[in-house]
Amino acid sequence: MEGMSKLLNRPLRYFALYALLLLACSVPVYYVVVDRIWLSELDEHNQIIKQRIENKLTGTALDPQELERMLALWKVLEPGTTLEPMPKTVGPKDSLYTVTRTTDFGNELETDRFRGLQSYINVNGRTYRLRTETNVEEADETLSAIAAVTVLFFVLLLLGFIILNRQISKHVWKPFYATLEKLTAFDLNRNPNIHFEKSDIEEFDQLNRTVEQLILRSVSTYNQQKEFIENASHELQTPLAVLRSKLELLLQHESLQEEQAELIAGISVPLSRVSRINKNLLLLAKIENQQFGDVEKVSVSETINESLELLEDHITEKKLSVERVTLEDTVVECNRTLLEMLVNNLLVNAITHSQAGATIIIELEKNDFSIANSGNGKLDEAKLFERFSHSSENSQSSGLGLAIAKEICGRYRWNISYAFENGMHAFSIKT
Repeated sequence: MEGMSKLLNRPLRYFALYALLLLACSVPVYYVVVDRIWLSELDEHNQIIKQRIENKLTGTALDPQELERMLALWKVLEPGTTLEPMPKTVGPKDSLYTVTRTTDFGNELETDRFRGLQSYINVNGRTYRLRTETNVEEADETLSAIAAVTVLFFVLLLLGFIILNRQISKHVWKPFYATLEKLTAFDLNRNPNIHFEKSDIEEFDQLNRTVEQLILRSVSTYNQQKEFIENASHELQTPLAVLRSKLELLLQHESLQEEQAELIAGISVPLSRVSRINKNLLLLAKIENQQFGDVEKVSVSETINESLELLEDHITEKKLSVERVTLEDTVVECNRTLLEMLVNNLLVNAITHSQAGATIIIELEKNDFSIANSGNGKLDEAKLFERFSHSSENSQSSGLGLAIAKEICGRYRWNISYAFENGMHAFSIKT
């Protein structure tokens, strides 16, 4: 579904973002740590050079002229290290510094960073300032190499997460998806029994047992309600029939006064509606109990013709016209009685809710047929197929006709839909 993601992909996304954030934060930390380690190593290196120079010069007796010639040669051969005579007043303390300047060697003038040591040594009773500098640009190269290796391992880590996530999803979550698949295919009317495979993962096994118990309780409650409705409807049939018969006999009595006749007629209308509701509830219970088991190939076109003949008096009474558009007949495999009920309910619904003199349009094409009637506005599609959703709006309607139609379609996995276009309510069945 659009905008949704799998459960395991969500934590993976957060782990990847956290690892990326950690990698970004680690770059400056790497730089500071490596730079300090590198400078410390260079300081140690410069101290070693200083010690070597000091030991060589102070341990050897040199004449001043020979020392001057050696210093001149030194400047040429060792530009990174200088030894200059200083006044005697200069302090003896060593100092460290970092300087950025052009290199003294190479074919191109490049600016590099140098780590230096300034110290003072005594040669032949005179103080000399010793400066030794070492290029520190290697630290940046080291940092770049570490950053590249870190990024490489981050990519490998991310790929590992994705592969592991898929493997975990495929194997570890297999019982969960099996449970989900069974719940999706579960149909209370067709196969109320459901059994989940035992899982070796405690949470999934507990989930399966809990869902199984919940479904068993729901099925038991559902069956009790169905049985109650069926029994109640069945038991009400006889007293309702007797009551209607008595009222008809009373209406035929010669001594009946006009006022009493109107009163009895007023009782007959709601009694007829109660009788229709009772019959439809009994019919729904029979459909849900799958008591219409015989299946045969039935022509939808022929069924519609038979229903139109059956309802001809009602159509004539309201002066309705019926327009048929038959592109291709549909032959379905179902119980003939149920298909007749479906077509009858849709036609009765169209006749009941059409204005006098209006047109009912019936369209047939391959695997699809629809019945449409005129109307003033779109109906609430969410409640349209619910039981008794319109019982209060029309005293002639039982409020169960469309619910029965949906139940019949559900049994054969047909799709029933509603649309309101060009001032017409249209109910379409896709087989």
